[in-house]
This record gives sequence, C-alpha cells and structure tokens, in this order.
Amino acid sequence: MPASASLNADLSAALNGQALAEEGEGEKLYLVRGTPAYRRASLAFFMSGFSTFALLYCVQPLMPIFARDFGVSPAASSLSLSLSTGFLAVAIFCAAAVSERFGRRSLMFVSLLGASICTIACAAMPNWNLLLIIRALEGLLLGGVPAVAMAYLSEEVDPKGLGAAMGLYIAGNAFGGMAGRVVTGVLAEYFSWRLALVGMGALGIVAAIGFLVLLPPSRNFVPRKSSLRYHVDAWLGHLNHPALALLFAIGFLLMGAFVTIYNYIGFRLVDAPYSLDQTELGLIFTVYLFGIVASWAAGLLGDRFGHFAVMLTGIVLALTGVVITLTTPLPLIILGIVLLTSGFFIAHSVASALVGRMARGTKGHASSLYLLGYYLGSSVAGSVGGHFWSADGWWAVSAFTGTMLALALAAALLSRSITQRS
Repeated sequence: MPASASLNADLSAALNGQALAEEGEGEKLYLVRGTPAYRRASLAFFMSGFSTFALLYCVQPLMPIFARDFGVSPAASSLSLSLSTGFLAVAIFCAAAVSERFGRRSLMFVSLLGASICTIACAAMPNWNLLLIIRALEGLLLGGVPAVAMAYLSEEVDPKGLGAAMGLYIAGNAFGGMAGRVVTGVLAEYFSWRLALVGMGALGIVAAIGFLVLLPPSRNFVPRKSSLRYHVDAWLGHLNHPALALLFAIGFLLMGAFVTIYNYIGFRLVDAPYSLDQTELGLIFTVYLFGIVASWAAGLLGDRFGHFAVMLTGIVLALTGVVITLTTPLPLIILGIVLLTSGFFIAHSVASALVGRMARGTKGHASSLYLLGYYLGSSVAGSVGGHFWSADGWWAVSAFTGTMLALALAAALLSRSITQRS
C-alpha cells in the first residue's frame, strides 16, 4: 500500500474512534463497539437483514391465497418460498467466491436491489409457473447477502463486539420476517396480493439504498484471485472441523423446523374452528418482535456467559414452543409460536457468531456452508412438511419439527463437547 493511502486509512480509523488490533501476522483495523463506524455498520446490517427476510418470506402468509387462486395444493404453494430458499442456498457458494475477488459491499447492494425488483415483478406474473421462476431468480440474487454479510462482520468487527453486531443483524432478519408477513397479510386482505408484493419490493429498494449509504468500506478485506481448487479446499477444510460441521447441521435443523411451523400454521388457522382472515393471520406474525429482542439479547449474553449455553437454551425454548402448539386454544397456540420464534432466533444468532469465531481463515466459506445448511433446511423441510400436513394435520407437522429440534439439541451438545476437549 502506498504511504499516502496507509496514512489516510490510519487517520480515518482514528476519526471514527476505531482501534488497532493484531490478528495473525499483521495488524487489522477493527470496528470497535461504541464507535460511530461500528454503529453505522450495525444499522446497515440491520437494514440488510430486514430487507433479505422481508423479501424472502413475504409470500408465506399468501400461501393459502396462492393455493386458492392458482388451484394448487398446500405443498405446491410452499414452492413460492422453498424455490427461493433452495436457489439462495446454492447461490451462497457463488456469492462467497465472487466476493473474495470483488469485495463485499457492492455485491450485497446489487443483490438487495435486484431481489427487490424481482418481488415487484412477481406481482405482474399471470400464472403460477412464471411466478415460481421469478421467485427462484430472486433466491439466486439474495444469495449475495447472507454469507457475505457474515464474512464482513467476522473480518471487520472487533471480536469482543462480534456477538452484539451479529445479534443486531439477526434482529434485522427477525424484523424483516415480521414486516414481510404482516404487511403483505394486511395489504392482501384490503387490496390484493399483487399490490402487497409491489409494496414489499418498494420497501426493499429503500432498504438497499440505506445499506449502501451507511456501511463503511471494508478495511481488512484483501481481494484475491483464486481457482476452483482454492474454494473446494477451503470448504473441505471447514467440513473437516467436526465442531463446525455440527454447527452447519444445526443451521439446517433449526431453520427447517422454524419454517415448517410458519408455512403450515396459516393453513391450520384459516380453517375452522379459528377461521382467521388474512389480516388476523398476518398480525399473529408480530410475534417476530420477540425474535428481535431475543437475537439482540442472545448476542450480548453469548459474549458474556458462553455461546453454547445460550444456544442450548434457545433450542430447548423452541422445542417447548412446538409442543405447546399442539393445544387447541388460540392463545396457547400463539404462546407456542412466541416461544418457538424466540428460541429459534436465540439459537441462530449464537450459532452464526460461533461460526465466525471458530473458523480459521476463509470465513466467507465457513459462513457459506452454515447458510447452505440453513437455507436448505428452509427449502427441503419447508416443502416436506406439506406432506406431513396432508397426511395427518398438525400432529404430524409437530412430530416432524420436534424431531428436528431434538436432533439440533443433540448436535449442539456434541459440538460443545468437542470444542471443550480441543
């Protein structure tokens, strides 16, 4: 680096109240908690998380409408979400590799903007197949956000503040998931599902612009030309780390259970004896507010009391919530969804931070593997759950998701044991 560029970087860091920290062979300029740059980055990632989940999950409360308007089954209607998350999972690998060459910030912005435009385009699709094609394309575009976001935070944020920053990013996911479901539910009730998607796409464009304006440029990222062999070796290296591999499995199981419950609870509640309309169904998704608080708290508690202890608590809480949804009274069903949502976001927030902490080098590749499992869980389990719903209703769905959460609990205990031994 030329001397003038180095001096400018040092001065900029000082003006932002950042600190120099050593890691590995050289010095790195970290975003330190409490500084203006750290706050801007945290807010930018809150907005990116908001936009990603709002755009991705805005179709979830519309699934009963899709089944009715397009004449498809509940399992087929879930493809409007499962295709997006499935293609997103695949795209994460490409995004992680591309970002190693061209950088994090610009790729995330282009992805958010493109996905927002796709959501608006979905509103104009005249038939089911075309809508699914656009949703698949949207998933491909959104793949440029999650893995790259986790890599940016792991590279740029002081490790002491990483848990809190990651928690705020996951809180943005929770807020976006809530807004996407609630806003589209209300707009679909009073106007149409097409206008609801236009509104969500416009909101996504605003969030993408805000993200670009707020996020500080990378300071620790070094662009590198790399071969396919380089990326394969990086992924295999992380998969050979047994504790990390278990975290990847936990992501699959947590997200699979969470999305399955949310996909089919709407079908249960729009039928008798509840007969909820789209607005009432959408308002139930305000329980995501508990996920926002839980994500933020989990990051702080994980940094203070230990990440594995907090993650285990979150999984147990989610499993308890699934059991409670088996009851009949609507208030108890809602309580079960609250516990599931809180527990899921606690466990996911901590697991995300653990991946960043445990990975040694090529953090983007480690993040991409975690998110591959995470979104494959959403895609695969979210669709498979429809067959359980058709076979034996809510009891079958609960048994399916409860089994996944029990496996996640066992994987977390084993990962903790391996980490403690090493």
